[in-house]
Amino acid sequence: MHKKILLMYITVRSGHFQAARALEEGIRTLNPGAEILTIDAFQYLNPVLARIVDRMYMSVIQKLPDLWDYLYDNPKVVERSEHFRQLLHRYDSPRLKGLLDEFQPDSIACTQAFPCGLVADYKKEHGVSVPLYGAITDFHPHAYWIHPLVDGYIVGADQTRQWLVDHQVDPAKIFVTGIPIDPRFAEVPNIEMIRRRLQISNGVPTILLMGGGQGLGPLLEAVKALDSIDQPLQLLVVAGSNERLYHRLISQIPRLRCSVRVFGHVGFIAELMKVATLLVTKPGGLTTSEALASGLPLIVINPIPGQEVKNANFLERANVAREVDDPDALPRIVEHLLTHPQELAQMAANSKRLGRPNSASEAARLVLGMMC
Repeated sequence: MHKKILLMYITVRSGHFQAARALEEGIRTLNPGAEILTIDAFQYLNPVLARIVDRMYMSVIQKLPDLWDYLYDNPKVVERSEHFRQLLHRYDSPRLKGLLDEFQPDSIACTQAFPCGLVADYKKEHGVSVPLYGAITDFHPHAYWIHPLVDGYIVGADQTRQWLVDHQVDPAKIFVTGIPIDPRFAEVPNIEMIRRRLQISNGVPTILLMGGGQGLGPLLEAVKALDSIDQPLQLLVVAGSNERLYHRLISQIPRLRCSVRVFGHVGFIAELMKVATLLVTKPGGLTTSEALASGLPLIVINPIPGQEVKNANFLERANVAREVDDPDALPRIVEHLLTHPQELAQMAANSKRLGRPNSASEAARLVLGMMC
């Protein structure tokens, strides 16, 4: 049976979008004839507010991180914002009704809490019974996800599941499939072929540096710090959509001792992770899930207060990551791990054990009604 699936996220430059795309690919693999509509809920329902919120969010996390730490999953903020959220949901309800009436989905999955709560409230107000799934894209949820009319939660780890259970979510509604990531992470790679294609030397430690799709974080400073290590290294740096960072990194290459390859926005992150020894990154849910699926140890750097700090705490407790707040601390951690190969190997084994490379397929089975 060819189903109609509505996938909702917010912000193209986000892990929410990447998770929605991964889920879309998983659905198409299992049900090639499925009709899938993947939309930015904010842009579709409220484009003016979407631009304002996006600018405010980026400004707050970059300039006022302590404020974001206070706001994130604060019960008082959740309670005091309830009236505003209800007003916003009522304002957006007519456009949502038009969308649902026209598309008539058999199932809805949301990779961000705003559209999930909006659809859940709509179901409550209008008696709609369409199955609704929330795909939580960090390892620690927040209270905005919780709603009695969400039919299932797609989560990345047992810890995430336990948090939801502790907050009175029915355990039967929670599915530890892993955060949906690109199905290519489930493919068995030809490591030697990847090395040849990317011109990566065998036998030399390879450090992959990433800052998410937007190239956030102190990547340039991290490269300079790692270049001080007195042993052969090769650095692979992904600047994402950050063109200014890309050109600054390129301009630095002649001044560096170690081998450096700089990439912009690329479609082969899975291959880069498969040939890396270590990943240095901000701990976003999607990037870290990809690393776990690749069995890759991490060094998480300068996490954003709120979701990224909580992700970092989860990864450190699982002994798959080390955390540094300052790029200057990177050489000490990297040198320690490279000179203690058993410790590094244990981190890699823990990462592989936690990884869920088939997460997109497993989540797609749920959304398609193929899991009980």
